[in-house]
Amino acid sequence: MTTVTLPDGKRLELADGATGADAAAAIGPGLAKAALAVKVDGAAQDLARPLPDGAALEIVTDRSGDDALELIRHDTAHVLAAAMLELYPGVKISIGPAIDNGFYYDFDFPEGVAFSDADFERVEARMREHVEADEAFVREDVTVEQALERFRGEGQDYKVELIEDLVANAPDDAPVTTVSLYTNGPFTDLCRGPHAPSTKRIGAFKLQSVAGAYWRGDSDRQMLTRVYGTAFFKKKELDAYLALLEEARARDHRRLGRELGLFTFSDLAPGMPLWQPPGMAVWNELTELWRTENRRRGYREVKTPILWDVELFKASGHWQNYRDNMYFTDVEDRPMGLKPMNCPGHVQLFKDLRRSYRELPIRFSEQGLVHRHEPSGTLHGLMRVRHITQDDAHIFCTEDQIEDEVVGCLDFGFDLYRLFGFTPRLELSTRPEKRLGSDETWDHAEAALRNALDRQGLEYEVNAGDGAFYGPKIDLHMTDSLGRAWQLGTVQLDYQMPERLDASYTGADNAEHRPVMIHRALLGSFERFIGILIEHYGGEFPLWLSPVQIVLLPIADRHAEAAAAAVARLRDAGVRAELDDRTESVGRKIRDAELRKVPYMGVVGDREAEAGSVAVRRHGEGDQGTVTLDELVARLLREIAARGGPDQDA
Repeated sequence: MTTVTLPDGKRLELADGATGADAAAAIGPGLAKAALAVKVDGAAQDLARPLPDGAALEIVTDRSGDDALELIRHDTAHVLAAAMLELYPGVKISIGPAIDNGFYYDFDFPEGVAFSDADFERVEARMREHVEADEAFVREDVTVEQALERFRGEGQDYKVELIEDLVANAPDDAPVTTVSLYTNGPFTDLCRGPHAPSTKRIGAFKLQSVAGAYWRGDSDRQMLTRVYGTAFFKKKELDAYLALLEEARARDHRRLGRELGLFTFSDLAPGMPLWQPPGMAVWNELTELWRTENRRRGYREVKTPILWDVELFKASGHWQNYRDNMYFTDVEDRPMGLKPMNCPGHVQLFKDLRRSYRELPIRFSEQGLVHRHEPSGTLHGLMRVRHITQDDAHIFCTEDQIEDEVVGCLDFGFDLYRLFGFTPRLELSTRPEKRLGSDETWDHAEAALRNALDRQGLEYEVNAGDGAFYGPKIDLHMTDSLGRAWQLGTVQLDYQMPERLDASYTGADNAEHRPVMIHRALLGSFERFIGILIEHYGGEFPLWLSPVQIVLLPIADRHAEAAAAAVARLRDAGVRAELDDRTESVGRKIRDAELRKVPYMGVVGDREAEAGSVAVRRHGEGDQGTVTLDELVARLLREIAARGGPDQDA
């Protein structure tokens, strides 16, 4: 007998050699029909493969979330390859995995054959034929020699190379002698699997884009054509996803940044944004928020150089672990580096004075400019840049202050994110393979972060192996208005850098002690955070963040003087106000202000000019009534001070 344990803890007894399909049938006919694959001890495998005795078993159906979607997206990649081989004789195929939100397959087309998104409709039609044919996915394990003979005979050079590499890279004690092939209809692919029972399980799919991709990611190798797509179980799910993508395109911070005049880029400084005055208005508001909240929580603002002798980075450990991402130069024959992080400089400030335990914790904050080399292909607007302004802070504290300080950092983050409507999700990242320090030190550091989280009763996930090279960390993730997840903040515990850079304080026993160092960034970087906010709000910033908070619109030339006086009054009160005195109709001015996403418009005509009032309009909402100028100033200042949505108190 073969016995497996189900997710509810019940044990299921099956005949020897029973498969995942047999297990599903034994549980019930409905599950047998719905089953796509199984997870055996957490690893997915085909329904047709036998089950090991004593395994934990989970049946994967279309209700299994990401596991199920990954399965049918992998299926769809194979269907795409089958269609391509039929429509483009001589095409060579390479790899076609499922990825986040979809799949891709890389192709090498014969000379003279061009492929673009204009060909999608034709390919999708052929793919639908394979889906409707309900072609079974059949696995076959063959010897390496048989697989090589097959793919050499078909002229599929990339498959041959993959197999040869599998054999060459296998450890001596576990040589690769067989590989698995999957066949659906006329198509056979080198594949580890698993797959669903047949192509008919693919409910709806869409090819989305074409891009170039070097074979094996090597720029010295062949450039392939990568075709991206996605798949779902139901058409309505696909339609909802495509609508979300369309909304994301409309909110793309690169497009909105250009349209709203926030920032630009230059080929002369790749990966380094240039900020226009409207963008600086947003930047400065965030800076004021950052500065005020840091000061309120006992942080003292500092500033450190961006260029340092490389000996500092060798001592800190950045040279050994980060130099491939740094920029270097020589100054009077002295090797110098642009800092990739602010922490070594903050340690120098801590060491500048003799420190006592009575001073601790010491909290330094810096709007710190760092530079990190990101490959040109990974640069992406404000989200991935080389010139990075961090909302950085470092806390130097004693061992018994760690938990309180970590809790304070998390509370600070929660308060900040609440302003923007973000609810953070916490992740504890533990020791990476490449790290500094002993296992004992890492045990202690990881336990300190766990204790801080548990003490507050906070839910968190463990991301094993993703800690910084110098210590474990708590990362704070949020979800934006489009449902996309972003990592924003991080709180990192570090015993290594104070030791490596010889930082110390005098304890109550008059002996020298090492401080514990906490690295803390909550917005992440100002550039990336602004990019996230642009897309989160779709460019429609709340009033306090908006580059222009109100634009005054005189109806005719004779009203321009009264409108200009209103602008002056608003500016004197600290409101970012503009005057639109163009010789255009007021309707055109309103439309233009709406396109600029200005939160408020103030229309001034004969009655308003005579009474010293303004007819107020709200972006996207329309007429808000007529108020006196003093009432308008008070209303706007209340809303700005609240850092929230529209003030409803007229």
